[in-house]
Amino acid sequence: MRRREFIRLLGGVTVAWPISARAQQAAMPVVGFANGQSAAAFARFVTAFKEGLSQVGYVEGQNVVIEYRWAEGQESRMLGLIGELVHRPVDVLAISGSGQGALASKTFSSSVPIVAIDGDDPVRQGLVASLNRPGGNITIVMVYTTTLEAKRLEILHKLLPHAALIGVVVDPTYPFAKAQVEELHAAAATQGLQIQIFGASSESELESVFAALARAGVGAVALVGNPFFNSRRDKLVALSAQYALPSMFEVRQFAEAGGLISYGPSFAEAYRQSGMYTGRILKGEKPGDLPVVQPTKFDLVINLKTAKALGIDIPPTLLALADDVIE
Repeated sequence: MRRREFIRLLGGVTVAWPISARAQQAAMPVVGFANGQSAAAFARFVTAFKEGLSQVGYVEGQNVVIEYRWAEGQESRMLGLIGELVHRPVDVLAISGSGQGALASKTFSSSVPIVAIDGDDPVRQGLVASLNRPGGNITIVMVYTTTLEAKRLEILHKLLPHAALIGVVVDPTYPFAKAQVEELHAAAATQGLQIQIFGASSESELESVFAALARAGVGAVALVGNPFFNSRRDKLVALSAQYALPSMFEVRQFAEAGGLISYGPSFAEAYRQSGMYTGRILKGEKPGDLPVVQPTKFDLVINLKTAKALGIDIPPTLLALADDVIE
């Protein structure tokens, strides 16, 4: 009798445990992660995002589920991907790697909490009421994509003061491209520089633009910040080397990959901050109460090996300003 009771009890535990485990799994909060680029290109930033989540106590697969959606560089896909996640539904929506993602997410829901990494002024875009108290269902981690072009042009001029013409490459389909070009024209006029604008928004256009830059005889190239260029890092570094064009990039990963010079905020830090804000919202805080995160540190990175290959002597004053020098 005791043996039969033990077997019956054991059978009950065997059946009940999977049900309990499924219930626990179903109770996990779900984070929707929508990115305008590819998983391969943004792998290190996903790691940073998950590090931020873990700092607040959330570990993927243990107490939070992350649903990923990737637009693969096709901005037009973002709206559909965000819609999928909103209707899944998710507890928090994390948007990044897209010029239109934050604005698109607001068209779907005024209630789903949103954390967006964005490169333009969120107040000017109408995303938040103010930087200190965003209000509504969205908060922003800024990366200043559209407000550093003048500074990059200034640094490039210090590096190559005798460059008579600087080529500027923009993605004309990027929502903030017009603002970037206006900023660059104003900066060029102030600094007494001559610039020529070139547009590229596809892989094939990058090839033809660099050939056009070489034909135009530019002394240097400034590639403005945007998600498409960031997703084509290795291609852009290779083209710069192929045509022996000294190029200024947005983020340090370009210089680490062999680009000459970069200046900009830390994207990895922005994704970590996004992960932390996502975790805080999961714990009950409201996005409208979380101040917009503004970058406080900007990295100037110089690749001396590339400079040597191009026959460029880096001015000592610029070397002294560098946060990192790759030899």
